[in-house]
Amino acid sequence: MRPLLEYLPALLSGILLAVSFPPFGHPAFGWIALTPLLAVLAREQPAVGSSRAFGLGLVAGLVYFGGTVYWTGATVRTFGGLSLPVSILVAALLIAYLALFPALFALTLRWFIRRLGRRALWLAPAVWVASEVGRTYFWSGFPWLLLGYSQTTVLPVAQTASLVGVFGLSGLVALVATGLAALALASGAGRPTRQVWAGAWAPIVAVVALSVWGSWRIDAAEWTTSGRPLAVALVQGNVPQDEKWDPRRAGDILDRYLEMTRAAAAGGAHLVIWPESSTPFYFENDPVEGERIRALVRQRGVRLLLGSDQIEAGRAPRYYNAAFMLEPDGSTAAVYRKMHLVPFGEYVPLESLLFFVGPLVDRVGAFTPGETMVPLPVDGATISTAICYEIVYPGLARRAVREGSTLLTTITNDAWYGDSAAPHQHFLQASMRAIEQGRYLARAANTGISGLVDPYGRVVARSELFETTIVTGVVRLLSDLTVYGRIGDLFAYVCVALTLSACVAAWRRRT
Repeated sequence: MRPLLEYLPALLSGILLAVSFPPFGHPAFGWIALTPLLAVLAREQPAVGSSRAFGLGLVAGLVYFGGTVYWTGATVRTFGGLSLPVSILVAALLIAYLALFPALFALTLRWFIRRLGRRALWLAPAVWVASEVGRTYFWSGFPWLLLGYSQTTVLPVAQTASLVGVFGLSGLVALVATGLAALALASGAGRPTRQVWAGAWAPIVAVVALSVWGSWRIDAAEWTTSGRPLAVALVQGNVPQDEKWDPRRAGDILDRYLEMTRAAAAGGAHLVIWPESSTPFYFENDPVEGERIRALVRQRGVRLLLGSDQIEAGRAPRYYNAAFMLEPDGSTAAVYRKMHLVPFGEYVPLESLLFFVGPLVDRVGAFTPGETMVPLPVDGATISTAICYEIVYPGLARRAVREGSTLLTTITNDAWYGDSAAPHQHFLQASMRAIEQGRYLARAANTGISGLVDPYGRVVARSELFETTIVTGVVRLLSDLTVYGRIGDLFAYVCVALTLSACVAAWRRRT
């Protein structure tokens, strides 16, 4: 019984991490989420061994991701045709894989503490950020709900992302938790020293200072009055996923989008955006229905960004998840092909090993990733789009901005997720890109949440889930770069370098 009780701090950390995110949680939990886990890793009596440290991190990770990406099981069952046991297994495999990163974090930090002393506890923020970098880029990556995202809606704090990105926010949140853990350990051993109190208060003072600066930045709001204005309309068709490819519903679906686009154009929109895979046919391969869309664009004189699958003919045809930009004359100005595909949604990783997901393979098919960031022209300027899951990759948005994008857009079909936490989490992460890059963000989602976010993370307009609606507003085409836009994930790479340097120092240090 006693060994099981020793895992309670890790369990608590996992719960606090999970409830740091919407729609069920609160950002305040993020600041203390890692504290219980850090305190148990840094204790001296009884000492925590390597296997126990790994187990503690694994428990925290299983609860963290089990409580946030639980919806993957229902998604692959409902739309992938898997049986209940197999869908649970697929979700469990993803959660277990993600939990390996907190487990490696705990193992690494405990090793540092054993070799370098308890002061190595202060390496925790760097090691945590390094683990998040690994989760972002290892094996195609799955950077869903990094710790820094917990503060997206706390706008004064979130402005820090314009300097150091979401990884920097993760480091800041982890630093506060580290200071609290150090204070808890010192209090348990007696009266904390001045150094301990200073270590606990310094991160809090830094948060307060950054919040004051962030509030000033938001109040100044210089990017809401600069740049060229553009009237945008987001069409939320609200088409249930199980009706999406029903041939009997195709005509009604297209009619709905065309009618809503007419209304958007009548309301003064110059750019209309449809969601990912909005057409119930291959846009380029259906001349009749495709011409209906082009004709409407010509009649109304608007630009239209729409999502539709694309086929590249050949002996072995290639399929792409794509976005088409139509000019007011109905011609195709540019086509962007999605570069980061969704595992178990657009391709099946390790397909030969995961033989039990046969029905999912049949339904998902094999999409090919795009290779380039394609600029989308709008009245002499260029904008960019990210399709669905791509918006959670900070580097992609930064790359688009560095290549001249004056407006970030993202198109998605969150109908896959049903009435779960996923659409709320997805919108939260998309909003962070606006703050990082100092750009307006326009997000069109089939079943919601669609919305416009300003360069400071403020939601200008948004829809609710499962409503058929048009979200309209005026954005600005901006060209200035934030500090983060200039330096990128330098902070994150410094954390990786610091972690590797500590590994070398710990290796050389005798126990």
